[in-house]
Amino acid sequence: MKRILLIMGFGALIYNTSCNSGHGEHTEEETKFLVTSPARMDTSITKDYVCQIHSVNHIEVRALEKGYLQSVFVDEGQLVKKGQPMFQVMPMLYEAELQKAQAEANFAEIEFLNTKSLADSNVVSKNELALAKAKFDKAKAEVSLAQVHLGFTRIKAPFDGIMDRFHVRIGSLVDEGELLTSLSDNSKMWVYFNVPEAEYLDYKTTINKDSLIEVNLMMANNKVFQYPGKIETIEADFNNETGNIAFRATFPNPKGLLRHGETGNILMKVPYKNAMLIPQKATFEILDKRYVYVIDEHNTIKSREIQVAAELPHIYIVEGGLKEDDKLLLEGLRLVRQNDEISYEFVEPDYAISHLSLYAE
Repeated sequence: MKRILLIMGFGALIYNTSCNSGHGEHTEEETKFLVTSPARMDTSITKDYVCQIHSVNHIEVRALEKGYLQSVFVDEGQLVKKGQPMFQVMPMLYEAELQKAQAEANFAEIEFLNTKSLADSNVVSKNELALAKAKFDKAKAEVSLAQVHLGFTRIKAPFDGIMDRFHVRIGSLVDEGELLTSLSDNSKMWVYFNVPEAEYLDYKTTINKDSLIEVNLMMANNKVFQYPGKIETIEADFNNETGNIAFRATFPNPKGLLRHGETGNILMKVPYKNAMLIPQKATFEILDKRYVYVIDEHNTIKSREIQVAAELPHIYIVEGGLKEDDKLLLEGLRLVRQNDEISYEFVEPDYAISHLSLYAE
């Protein structure tokens, strides 16, 4: 009796083992992979370029006459208005020259009037009258010149702007042309950035000539400047050493946040019309080349190299190597090998693109 029970228990164990083994094989056969196709849609990428920020008007303020610096009417970093006095060079010498010129002009005027009276009475010739008139005109010109020199001793702001640091102090002896300070008009800012030749050609072939491309500025604190700018100018020549050409964008600066000499990054959107998009996680890399697994009509996996035109978060824009009706392995790239035959479930491209959370493997 015990032998019969032992045989029956052993048989049940074999049966259960067989069932479990068969169930495992069935599960492996039913494993399905997610597959999708490339999506077609309009999109854009944001390219960034290192930039230099300049005031729309930045000049050096220099002494126009030689002399001792008598007064400074402004302070470093101060906002000044057009025509506001900034510096005064000691004017006594030029005041004396003006007084001398005015005295000589008065003498020449009296001489001219006397000669004119005599000429009217035919006492002197017209040539003597013309000579007296020329001397009087010369004396008036000397007065005007002395007034100009005297005016040069007071230096005024040529436009609204912000003062830079002083290079001289009160009492300093300054020469004609010596640098006193700098003045910046920061109401608008010119931002220069370099663009490679290929991107310049793409820009020129796609831009609408009647509109200006809008760009943004990423400041040094990694925050985007609140006012967008527009590309207004491209320089004439390429830099032969770098292969780049300089673009200039103009930004309004009503709050004065930007200053001359700052740096940052220009953010420019580049549109892609009817672009082919695939998830990054559907790709893998071998020796700096990008590949995908394509499923053929026999459900067999084949690797294929693709050409990536641009990169978005979680997405590649593909410019070569794929067709719209190709089926791509979306997940489980590390679980398969070349020429494996798989069972799969197809995911619509739009759904696959909109539910991405992983990068390429």
